[in-house]
Amino acid sequence: MKIGFIGLGIMGKPMASHLIKGGHTLFLHSRSGVPEALIALGGQACSSPSEVTKNSTVIITMLPDTPDVEAVLFGNYGVVQGLSADSTSPTKIVIDMSSISPIETKKFADKLSNYGCSYVDAPVSGGDIGAQNATLTIMVGAQESVFNEVKSLLALMGSTITLIGDIGSGQICKIANQIIVALTIEAVAEALLFVSKAGADPQKVRQALMGGFAASRVLEVHGNKMINRVFEPGFKIALQQKDLNIALSCASALGMSLPNTAVTQALYNACRAHEGNKWDNSALIRILEIMANHEIRPN
Repeated sequence: MKIGFIGLGIMGKPMASHLIKGGHTLFLHSRSGVPEALIALGGQACSSPSEVTKNSTVIITMLPDTPDVEAVLFGNYGVVQGLSADSTSPTKIVIDMSSISPIETKKFADKLSNYGCSYVDAPVSGGDIGAQNATLTIMVGAQESVFNEVKSLLALMGSTITLIGDIGSGQICKIANQIIVALTIEAVAEALLFVSKAGADPQKVRQALMGGFAASRVLEVHGNKMINRVFEPGFKIALQQKDLNIALSCASALGMSLPNTAVTQALYNACRAHEGNKWDNSALIRILEIMANHEIRPN
């Protein structure tokens, strides 16, 4: 297939590479420039989202935030400017794999439907490691018939692909994912900091906990990062904060409270106040360390 891919950062670059290796022709665009590695694999650089769209049947976006997706879809030289008004042209499909507002997602889908374009929201979980290994969990909101058209493409990027429901459902699922991930990161950070200040070896405690009911992927991966002070992203704190903002905004619109999400969000806000926008989200522990006047060190 002829596939457009817009957004080639930490996540998008390896995801696009899997599609090329899967035998598809890719038309690429990124505001930071198309990586040479993707060109070497056979990807074709485009000057704008509209140029990507003109050359592609399926257009995938992997962008930081809701306004970024809106600009790529509807801004100057955006996707809509590459869509044909010719009713005989094949229907194009936009797959947004960013993590954005489910409310705006539905609005974007409605607007694109006026151009005869189908829409899929398919946010992912698994981080940069999952993107590199093509083991992402992909949460999909779409009409079932459209989902069936693109499932084989998604399978080149992820190992667990679930149709949650109609458009917007994928983003709702991703919000739930981010609530669980963020609160678990905070819990692991508190536990390991407590262990360290109390005088036990945090690495040995982590190994012990991995064999019990407290075991989790967050304890395995992020716990190790915390102990060994590996805070290069990964998934940036700024993006984790953005996702929690979406969660809290949606909760407010639903007239409900997410109290622990709000507390964890405040800690991420504090990280950003300490110039931690680009830290890995496991670096949440740094703020707790400041509060405890103690820094974890591997024994």
